[in-house]
Amino acid sequence: MSERKVLNKYYPPDFDPSKIPRMKLAKNRQYTVRLMAPFNMRCKTCGEYIYKGKKFNARKEDVDNETYLGIRIYRFYIKCTRCLQEISFKTDPQNTDYEIEAGATRNFMALKLAEEQARREEQELRDEEANNPMKLLENRTQQSRNEIEMIESLEELRDLNRRQQTVDYNTLLQQYNTVETERERLEREEREDEEFIKSVNFKNKAEGGSRVVAEEIIEEVKEEPVDLQPAPPLPKQAKTSTLSVSAFSSSKLASSQPLVKRKTPLVLVKPKAATVATSTETKQTATSTSVVSTTAETKAPNPPAAAPAGLSLLSAYSDSSEDSN
Repeated sequence: MSERKVLNKYYPPDFDPSKIPRMKLAKNRQYTVRLMAPFNMRCKTCGEYIYKGKKFNARKEDVDNETYLGIRIYRFYIKCTRCLQEISFKTDPQNTDYEIEAGATRNFMALKLAEEQARREEQELRDEEANNPMKLLENRTQQSRNEIEMIESLEELRDLNRRQQTVDYNTLLQQYNTVETERERLEREEREDEEFIKSVNFKNKAEGGSRVVAEEIIEEVKEEPVDLQPAPPLPKQAKTSTLSVSAFSSSKLASSQPLVKRKTPLVLVKPKAATVATSTETKQTATSTSVVSTTAETKAPNPPAAAPAGLSLLSAYSDSSEDSN
């Protein structure tokens, strides 16, 4: 079974195309085509409006003895949808449009009229410049002045954009630079980081450039209180004995005070600033000694209790001197 749509036909070996009879057709033959109305129109017979884009089965023919730069001009025939009056229009290649001929009138089109008016004015200006050289000079001067004004306005806009721009295009180009290797890029980034760290100004940094961390622990050891009653006077005793008694009483007073043990402070000093650490340590030591003395004064008994011991020693010393005499 043969195919329904055949692309290639069979020609027998003895086929002679000259033997095929040919029909004699008219020179200006009309063809039936399907088209749409190219513009809005109104029928002259019944006043029916035919809008742009309405489809018709039209007859097409060539216009005799009419061409535009070798381009053929065609004429179309359509019928009114209401009264079946024949309407004809033809192509206009000069204006890239259509021109109504008979049977209807074209509706008003403001855009088309504006284009025609602008085209007419441009043609008149060209003719005037061609005939009047002074007018041509004036037009050129005005044109050059307009160009200068446009350039100035562009420069102002560029300056405004330069003030407001925050994007560094050089950095972006270096980031996506294919010539730069990976190693060079890493070295460049490290250098930039080091420069940034050097440029940062730390506000909390001390003027000496070092910090001292000191730790001091104070422990208080309390002992039982010693009875500080005055010793009985010795009738006969040398001066050396009185001195030893006074030394012994002073030692007892010292022993009656609470003992304070102080651990050595842990000082962490950076090697660059040894002098600052030494001064800080001396200050800490002075502060600790003042604290120890204050605690000792608060813990010690009232000083008037030691007064009778001193008077007894003086009386003993006076008695011993009288006996020796």
